[in-house]
Amino acid sequence: MTTQYTVVGAGAIGGTLAVHLHLAGADVQLVDADPAHVAAIRAGGLRVRHPGGELSAELPIFTPDEAPESLGAVLLAVKAQATDSVAAWIAPRLTPEGWVASLQNGLNEATIASHIGAERTVAAFVDLFADVIEPGVVLDGGIGAIALGEHAGGVSERVRTLAHDLRHWGEPIVTGNVPGFLWSKLGFGAMLVATALADEDMGVLIDRHRPGMHALVREVLTVARAEGIELESFDGFEPDAYLADPARAEAATDGLAAWLATQTKKRSGIWRDIAVRGRRTEVPTQYRPVLDTAGGHGIATPLTQWLIEKIELLETGRIATDEEHLVELDRKATA
Repeated sequence: MTTQYTVVGAGAIGGTLAVHLHLAGADVQLVDADPAHVAAIRAGGLRVRHPGGELSAELPIFTPDEAPESLGAVLLAVKAQATDSVAAWIAPRLTPEGWVASLQNGLNEATIASHIGAERTVAAFVDLFADVIEPGVVLDGGIGAIALGEHAGGVSERVRTLAHDLRHWGEPIVTGNVPGFLWSKLGFGAMLVATALADEDMGVLIDRHRPGMHALVREVLTVARAEGIELESFDGFEPDAYLADPARAEAATDGLAAWLATQTKKRSGIWRDIAVRGRRTEVPTQYRPVLDTAGGHGIATPLTQWLIEKIELLETGRIATDEEHLVELDRKATA
């Protein structure tokens, strides 16, 4: 039986994967809250531009008010701060056999499970470099990794089916350790978030401000280790190197900067949210669980706290982008 996927949030991640699912022959429909994006997709389809050309798909799309009352397999790709309200919207629509996969940034599975149960929650790690550049158009800035598993533990036939249905995109990792990828991404992501404080390419800033970047990664990954997480490497990021000796961290950043240089997307999604779209970011929602978990273990995370505060100041216009913020981070890291 063919799975019908409902992608809730047809933006950078959701839109990209919806097109690949469709091109692999899957049955896909979309739900999105942006009227202009919905109108553009209805008029001209959903387009994904990439370095080699463009992919497109004519897909049914609904606003939340128009969405079907019965949903089966839901791929949730909204911003992290919207997870709780959107999961509450999904829950009464989910069929008895239905399930939700979190194709998002951050640790959202527990929030989703609080509405629908852990047994109906699929854990996912997605490291796609993409942006919505205009209504109906996503720019794919480079291929990253995807890992899929069950939030309750292990893998399942539905996880394997989703991985198979994503074959036009590539080959997702099917694993019982999605948390290892998610926590590693929080470490990697802390560096990318920090680059939004300045108006320069991600790889350049990470390379130029290694003391602060390395200290940020260590804070996040130290919390993960205390939580008993087995960290996983992905793409150009090697988490264990940042918890080892400084020479290994330097070598890891050499490799990471080289990998970032191959990506056509040069600025973070956080930078784009603030500088281009003028909207609040998902950084506080992503990283406050890190602070809460750290507090439970008695681990100090002053740099992560500093980063959240700086981003909130930036997104509310109380400070401007300036590389001096990263100079400050370097000073704090080495004080």
